[in-house]
Amino acid sequence: MTPLIALLVLLSSVLASQAAPVPVKLEEGEGTWRLVRAGKPYEIKGGGGSSALELLKTCGANSIRTWGVDAKTGDLLDAAHEQGLTVAVGIWLDHLNHGANYEDAALLERQRTQVREAVEKFKDHPAVLVWGLGNEMEVGEGGDTNVALWRQINSLAKLVKELDPNHPTMTVIAEVGGKKVPSIEAHCPDLDLLGINAYGGASSLMKRYRELGGTKPVVLTEFGPLGFWEVGRNGIGAADEMKSGEKAKFYGSAYQGIASDPMGLGSYAFLWGNKQEATATWFGMLLESGERTAAVDTMAELWGAPVKNRVPQIEALKWAGDASLKPGAIVKPTLSASDPEGDPLRMKWVLMDDALDYGFGGYAQQRPREYPEALIRGDLSGAEFQMPSNGGFYRLYAYVYDNAGGAAVANLSLKVDAPRRPPVAATAKLPLTVFDEPTASPIYYPSGYMGDGGSIQMREDCTDSPKVGDHCLEVRFTKGDGWGGVVWQDPPNDWGDAPGGLNLAGAKEMTFWARGAKGGEKVKFCFGLIGEDKPFHDSAKLEMELKLKTEWTRYGFLLSGQDLSRIKTPFAWSLAANGEPMTFYLDEMVIR
Repeated sequence: MTPLIALLVLLSSVLASQAAPVPVKLEEGEGTWRLVRAGKPYEIKGGGGSSALELLKTCGANSIRTWGVDAKTGDLLDAAHEQGLTVAVGIWLDHLNHGANYEDAALLERQRTQVREAVEKFKDHPAVLVWGLGNEMEVGEGGDTNVALWRQINSLAKLVKELDPNHPTMTVIAEVGGKKVPSIEAHCPDLDLLGINAYGGASSLMKRYRELGGTKPVVLTEFGPLGFWEVGRNGIGAADEMKSGEKAKFYGSAYQGIASDPMGLGSYAFLWGNKQEATATWFGMLLESGERTAAVDTMAELWGAPVKNRVPQIEALKWAGDASLKPGAIVKPTLSASDPEGDPLRMKWVLMDDALDYGFGGYAQQRPREYPEALIRGDLSGAEFQMPSNGGFYRLYAYVYDNAGGAAVANLSLKVDAPRRPPVAATAKLPLTVFDEPTASPIYYPSGYMGDGGSIQMREDCTDSPKVGDHCLEVRFTKGDGWGGVVWQDPPNDWGDAPGGLNLAGAKEMTFWARGAKGGEKVKFCFGLIGEDKPFHDSAKLEMELKLKTEWTRYGFLLSGQDLSRIKTPFAWSLAANGEPMTFYLDEMVIR
């Protein structure tokens, strides 16, 4: 056999193996549920996220969880399979608190198409474990008893089982409050199992689930430290974040609670990776630079692969003075840190803005401004900082690193008691994409719904003749009267009351592509929307009203000569219905 033929045979074998699904099914016996994969019992030992897969596998995990299907899903499935990991494949569904109306036939049919396409594309991949239909889409007023929503979940679960008999179906809810569990029991008979995101209440979750009448097996789909919504506020109005070592205990108790329960199928620790949400370190099990924290070591031990060199510990980070300070005040925090193996340690001190905008719905946020010039001195025993002159809230981080990829982190919240001048916005790297292909972590979010938000539907993964790439943005206004619109914002859902936005100095234009479904649709587009009556307003405001064509057309705002020092809302659309519903499409929204 020639080398070329041998290579072709090998490639053929690999491709064949990748096209063969690995059957997964649910089994129940004497009140105990379990997953069975390839004929063997399978307990989920997972991480929520797609970062550092090799490290995750080394730590003893066997699965990851995703939240949506996009252009990178195939590559992620391949990468997970290469590491011997399975994937709970999430398919994003519209959220009630984002304006979704589950009594709208067009929305329901669009979701069916979206689910069908995802399942047919990936159902035979050997890394697929379960299908996750939505994530916390019930959050919103009346969501727990929204019969139309739960019936749609059941309809989608039934569709998936028809398309793919080899993998169970799951939907994911935020905790079990209200009547969510009874609603699912009543309206979702075709749903195989239930995913539940729980933090402070994770250790008591299964007891509460049973008391509410839950009978389906459960996956704990997110767990971690106390959420910022669960800790209350300290004397200056900020949320105190636990030290990384303290968080590890919450991971451990949550995992053990579900692993020991006869209805528990396993869990996904959150977040296997790092993101700015509430603070720079609240949920990340890894630091932005890749070091693992104590939560990783705890989970590795529980997953059966304890690490040989444990992460450092911060026993105490203290500031003896008042947390409310005068401009320019000197702060001298003290630190106590150690390493289990006695490894040499190094230190990093960081002072950052803390806007007290802790976000919503799991959105990642823009990283706040750092103040390196504030550090006078710092080492492993403590530091000395001079606080900025600007009033407002700040957060002081202490990072401790060993020489084996481990780290510990703690922080303090502080306040400068003085008038708050809008901080200088972070400078954007141009060109900046506002929308092109769907992404989990955009800079600006389409979160500002205006007018009749319940009649607005936006689909970022539309494949109906996109202008650029694989997807475009489909916008529907489903009523024949009234008006509505959506604003892209930073931070999400903020109308000028919180810091954010970007300094777009040097940008020449903001361009976008648009087309109408029928042609003639009148839509107003804006660059900058927040007025000077708000403390954090847009420094420039432009608008245009267009009558859209059926073919893709490129439009743009000329930005030369504009004050671009703070743009919080770089794009918005609004329309007034004229007797019938309207649909239009957007693509490649870029600031250059």
